[in-house]
Parts: sequence; C-alpha cells; structure tokens
Amino acid sequence: MPYSKEQIYNAIQSLLYFRSRAISPYHERFSFPFFSGTFFVYRKIDVNRIVTIAKTVAQYPSYLDVGCGYGEFLTKIRNYIPDALGMELDPRIFYYMGKYVPSYIKIWDPKWGLDHDFDIIFVGWMEPGTDFRDEISKHTKVIVTTLDQGLSLAAEYEGHGFELIAWWRSPSWEDVNIEIMNRHYMRISNRGLEKLTELRGAHNLWYIYSSDKDTSEKIKRNLALISKEERPDFNEKYDYEDVLDECGFGFHQELSTSVNGLREKLWEIRYS
Repeated sequence: MPYSKEQIYNAIQSLLYFRSRAISPYHERFSFPFFSGTFFVYRKIDVNRIVTIAKTVAQYPSYLDVGCGYGEFLTKIRNYIPDALGMELDPRIFYYMGKYVPSYIKIWDPKWGLDHDFDIIFVGWMEPGTDFRDEISKHTKVIVTTLDQGLSLAAEYEGHGFELIAWWRSPSWEDVNIEIMNRHYMRISNRGLEKLTELRGAHNLWYIYSSDKDTSEKIKRNLALISKEERPDFNEKYDYEDVLDECGFGFHQELSTSVNGLREKLWEIRYS
C-alpha cells in the first residue's frame, strides 16, 4: 500500500471536512473512493453483468475479488454470490479506520500464490508496478478486469492463455469527481462547464477474458440476452447513480473518447 499512516489520517480529516459541507451524501464516493467507494465507477448493471458471467461458468460459482480494498464492490456481489471472497494486500487500511477485517476477506499478496482454483477472478485494482497475472492465470478460466485506459499497467491477459471476449466502457472516478467539483463546489459559469465537459475522457474499461472457447461463447450469449433487457427507466438502480446521470454520464450516453475522438456509448457491451 503506497500510503503512510499519517497520509491516511490526513485524508480522513479531509473527508470529514468535506462531509460537513457536502450537498449530497453520494459525492464522497467519487471524491474519496479509497474510503467510500471504489477506484472504478459502476452501476447495478455492472454487478448484474458480473454475476451473470459467474453463473454462466457454474451454477454456484466460486468467486475471488483480488485487490478488494474494504470490499465495497465485493459486498454487492455477495448479495448474489454469498460465498464470494476477497483478497487485500495490507490490513492497515482496515485498522486505520477502526474496522475489522471481514472473515470473507483474506490479507494476502496474490504473488505468493493462490491455494485453490476459482470459477471467476475479478481484478478491479492493481497497484502501479505490480504484476501477478501469472499466478491469477493458473487458477481460473475466466478473468474480469477494470483498467483506467492509458494509466493501468499489467492488466491485459492475452499473453497468458486468455482471449478478450467482451468489454464495455464506464467513466473514470476522476472524471466524475471533477464534474461534481465543477458543478457544485466551484464558481464556474454554465459556459465554462460546457467547455470543461468536452475534456472528459470516460476511459475506464471492463475487460472479460476467458481461456475456454465453449465458456466464451456461453458468456457472450448470456451477456447479449441481458443487454436487451438493460434499461435504466425500469431497472433497479443504486441511489448514487443519479449523481452519474446529472453529471452527464448516463447509461448509453455517447461521449467522445480520449484515444480516437470517436463517440462511444457508455456501458454498451462490445464483443471481440
């Protein structure tokens, strides 16, 4: 973990100060993702997709979240897969906040090895300079990763016996945080906001990898089926999703990418 005890305590004080002036209880999950959210942006639709993938592989899938932090995303998955497990490198992130390590989260570095196989492994966060792909690849046939395009390293698994079979784009938490700050906590004109909006990258990518061809086809087929039913006007949503909508990161909203300037829809599933 790259943060010292003093840095974390200082960040906690900043969070408490922010809370005293926040106009929404949901803003902090994007401004302080280390404490209150995740380092990737997700909707309930993302959770449903990951659960669908897992249950395509096995009726009662074994699931591991590597780099799960406090387990914020993992708890959402456990609502559907109660035996889902997490793995976190450093227990201090719990102790500094006065929290106990849940029984379903193991403090362990995956580079030291995994003790058994899993039907699906989720890698939502990897520290810069860390690469445990070899070990992860030995213990599953399906891997889901999220990566910040242009920033994340060692997140691709094509060279480890896996094939990228599907992917979708969601906004980065940095872009959402900047939009929140500009809209609600800084004095910027509407014209200025429009100009700043053009700079958004929305470049967090969800990659689905599989090493088994039959499993790959089943996953693609089931993702295609649920994508036909994904509509935000009648699907249940998490409360904080309204923040994404008001900031211009709506479901299937078109945004230009920072890579090729093309317009792509957020949360639209693409297949390889």
